[in-house]
Amino acid sequence: MDPMQRQEVRLDDLRRWRATTRGRSQDLLEQARLQTVLPGLFGRSIIQIGSWGQGETLIESAPMPFKAVLGTAGVPGEGAVTRSGALPLPKGVADVILLPHSLEYATSPHRLLREADRVLSSRGHLLILGFNPFSWWGLRHRVGATPALPLDGRFLSRHRVCDWLHLLDFDVLDIHLFGAGLPWLRPTARGEGRRLRYWLNLAADSYLIVARKRRIPMTPVQQQWRQTRRGVAPALDGVRVSFEAAAARRRTDDA
Repeated sequence: MDPMQRQEVRLDDLRRWRATTRGRSQDLLEQARLQTVLPGLFGRSIIQIGSWGQGETLIESAPMPFKAVLGTAGVPGEGAVTRSGALPLPKGVADVILLPHSLEYATSPHRLLREADRVLSSRGHLLILGFNPFSWWGLRHRVGATPALPLDGRFLSRHRVCDWLHLLDFDVLDIHLFGAGLPWLRPTARGEGRRLRYWLNLAADSYLIVARKRRIPMTPVQQQWRQTRRGVAPALDGVRVSFEAAAARRRTDDA
């Protein structure tokens, strides 16, 4: 099987995960982190793509009047069940999209990101939850020492996901790092240098990426062109006057 091809997360695996202490703690941490981010986003609709979480618990703090969950495992409380690579949604219908560990268990992460880009409205926000493959827990998962999680999933580093987002013309606004093992972690600032907290953040269990879709600035370009024309017109008038004056002198000399 292609290393980038994975099977969708299964309902039995999710139930086993939520039955563990770490699974319950992780669910609560992710809900708490989203509760600090979602109220600051605006729009009319938010759509969760993926079965992580229970129903609409992950997006219940969003201020959008319309909320929907498109799951892949058939968890109770989901609005519909679909495949992550082919979303039954029109273009630009969502203002915010949440992918809770959806890339890690999608059959094609690239295709899922392209679908999310298609469904998002102009300047819409994309939120991605993921497990850090370089954490102690992530290393244990790579060697098969964490049986509570689906073993065919693939942990993606936040740097790789950010690279994919940049290729799709997304601006990464923030990266939140947290985890059940190190719950005191906060988002890493660039100016923190080599302090201990910086290195602890690198080993955080999970991350939340907040990205915004770029919009082509059609109107500003038109305004700039009008301003350019206003600046060019006087110069062209000066050239025309000089040309007419030179032509008049030539006619006088010929006479």
